[in-house]
This record gives sequence, structure tokens and C-alpha cells, in this order.
Amino acid sequence: MKNLNMFCLTLEPNHYKFIKELGYIPVGLGEKEFNENWLSDKSGINISKKNKNYGEYTYHYWIWKNYLDKLDDKWIGFCQYRKFWSLKNFNNNEINIKSLETQVLKQIPKEFENYEAILGEPMFINQWRTMKFLKKGLKIFIKRPALLFSETKRNINFHFDFMHGENNLKNAIDLLDMNNKNDFKNFVNTEVSFNPHNMFICKSKSKLKRYYEELFPWLEKCENLFGFENLKGYGKTRIYGFLAERFMSYWFKKNTKYSIMPIIFYDIRKDLNSFSSNES
Repeated sequence: MKNLNMFCLTLEPNHYKFIKELGYIPVGLGEKEFNENWLSDKSGINISKKNKNYGEYTYHYWIWKNYLDKLDDKWIGFCQYRKFWSLKNFNNNEINIKSLETQVLKQIPKEFENYEAILGEPMFINQWRTMKFLKKGLKIFIKRPALLFSETKRNINFHFDFMHGENNLKNAIDLLDMNNKNDFKNFVNTEVSFNPHNMFICKSKSKLKRYYEELFPWLEKCENLFGFENLKGYGKTRIYGFLAERFMSYWFKKNTKYSIMPIIFYDIRKDLNSFSSNES
């Protein structure tokens, strides 16, 4: 018996048939029209108008407010049209639109039964070459020259300053509730890796609900800090999604017994976007 509800998020209506054939639940986001066969973030209580800034989390908000109680008692996972869970790593040249059928995760194996959550393999930001940082973040290195010589100082907070605006993560953390503020601050200032892509798999609806109850009130407070109108460039336009990505890593590590699983990359748009839309 299948023990996994996997939501696959996409911006393209013509991905429906492929997602269904994987055994996943198709979720349509963005401005294009999706027919009644899809789940989306636009009905009921929703923040779909914020998708440009929240990314995947407009759908997480929709689940929290409208759908969580309707889910059956299975693992709950999230993937995307170009990022998929897998039980093993594959080189890019080993993945194509046909091979995905046998490469992507369909069932949570028994060896994960004692875990409460699954996160993607971590991204180690301290392993980036110094020159890559210098090309984009020279001002930060001028202010903090020790970063040039110490990889341990290139932590999550530094990476967020570099990619999404200096002190933006620090100022956002100051808005957190006391249950998370100090722990999350310590996490971003000591850890040199995080679990990327806003992808996770959670075993418990109650645990997922608690995650949402701590995440979304914080992001709403952050809206008063950053707004929407003056967010320029992808790194800042999508800032709420990037804040959630870092918080996700911290929260599941703090509050669950978790394991790690590979995420493989293949953009199905390369093969499917020539087909007719709303295929079902």
C-alpha cells in the first residue's frame, strides 16, 4: 500500500499527465490557468497573489488553511517540476524524461519508519570559492575581511547577506517569537550548510501544522519590514521564500527526528512544454 502523498508543484498546465503518471498530486501555481483537475493556491483562504514573493509557500499556506485535515495518514512530501526526490544520486547525464519514472521516489522505505521528517542533502556554502563571493559581495568582504581567510565564518547568515541583502536575515529573526528567536539566530550564525529548495517530507499532519503555525505568522511580520513594492532582483523579490527555506532547515532539525535523502534535477519543461496546455 502506498504510504506517500507527494505534491508536485509546477507553473505549467501541460505537465498534468506526466505528474499523474508518476503517482504524484499535480499542483498548479502562478498566473496561468489550470483546470479543475489540479490543486492550486487560488481557492478558499489563500495568499496566491503573493506567489512572486513567496514561491512554493503560497501553496503551503493554502494547505495549512484549507486542506491539511483532508489528507490521509501518510507521509506528506513536496517536489517541483525540475527537482525530485530519489533514493540515490544520479549524474545529470543519467536523467531524462523517461528515466524519471524509475528514478524518483514513489514510496518511503521501511528504513525511514523511525524518522519524522526527510530533508534534502545539505548545501555547504562555506565550500564556495572565495572568488565567487568577491564578484558579487565585495562590499561585505571590505567590511568583514576575516571572511576571506575563514571558511567557518561563511555561515548561513553571511550567505543570506551576500545573496539576499545585508542584515535582512538578522532583522527578520528579530521578529520571531521567543520560542525560536535565539535558537534560529544561533543556527544561522554557526551552521555552514542548510537543506535547500524548500523541499521536505513530513510524516505527521500535526507536526506539519505546528511548522506552519510557527512559520507563517513570522513571515507576515516580515512583510511589514520588507514590503513588496521595493524588492528588486530575484534574490530580494523572492525573499519570503528564502527566509522560509532557511527556517525550514532549522525547524525540522530542531523539532523532528530527521533523515536525509537525495534530490535530483531535471527540468521537465524541456520535453513537455511543446504539448497542449491543460492536458488531463
